[in-house]
Amino acid sequence: MTFEYIPRGVCSRKIIIDVEDNKVLDVKFIGGCNGNLKGIGALVKGMTVDEVITRLEGIDCNMKGTSCPDQLAMALKSINK
Repeated sequence: MTFEYIPRGVCSRKIIIDVEDNKVLDVKFIGGCNGNLKGIGALVKGMTVDEVITRLEGIDCNMKGTSCPDQLAMALKSINK
């Protein structure tokens, strides 16, 4: 299934996540730091939803209290309910 998430407090404007059988198949960030976010998407491909959440949750960007990776974890938590 493909999910869209609107992140808060970061530069990216949208996260599009494709998940099947609790595995992340693809992640695309709209806006934000293009190269870094493509890298994050490539690194989490094939991971379980829980593993991505565990690794990325709580990462902070410039004292914002969140980051694009943290927002990805929040997005996955919202679809994993």
